[in-house]
Amino acid sequence: MVPKDITEDVIKRLHYIKGQLGGIEKMLKEGKDPDQIINQFKAAEQALNKAHFLLLDEVLRKGLALQLADVIKACPGNCQDAQKIAFLQEKFPHLELSEITGKIKEVESINERMIKNNVKARE
Repeated sequence: MVPKDITEDVIKRLHYIKGQLGGIEKMLKEGKDPDQIINQFKAAEQALNKAHFLLLDEVLRKGLALQLADVIKACPGNCQDAQKIAFLQEKFPHLELSEITGKIKEVESINERMIKNNVKARE
C-alpha cells in the first residue's frame, strides 16, 4: 500500500494533468498555434513523469527496505557481508532513484549467498 501522503501528492498531480489535457483539447478546438499546443503537451508529459517517478521511487524504496530488513535479520553482524549490509543500511535514505535498482540487486545477491551458506552449513 502506498503511504497516504504519496497517494495524495500523486492524485493532486493527476488532477493538475487532467486540467492540462483539458486545456490542450480546448486549444485544439480553438485552432491555437501548434507551437503553443506542443508546449502544453510537453508540460503535461513532464508532470505525468514526475507523478510516475514519485510513485516508482516509493515502490522501489519499499522493496529495497524490505529486502534489507530480511538480510539484516539473517546476518546479525557476524556474516561475511555484514560490512556491506551496514553500508547499504547507512546509505539507504540518501539513494537516488537511479541507484535503487542496483542496490536491490546487491541485496538479492547477498541474500542468495547467505542462503547458499546456510544450506552448506546444515549439510
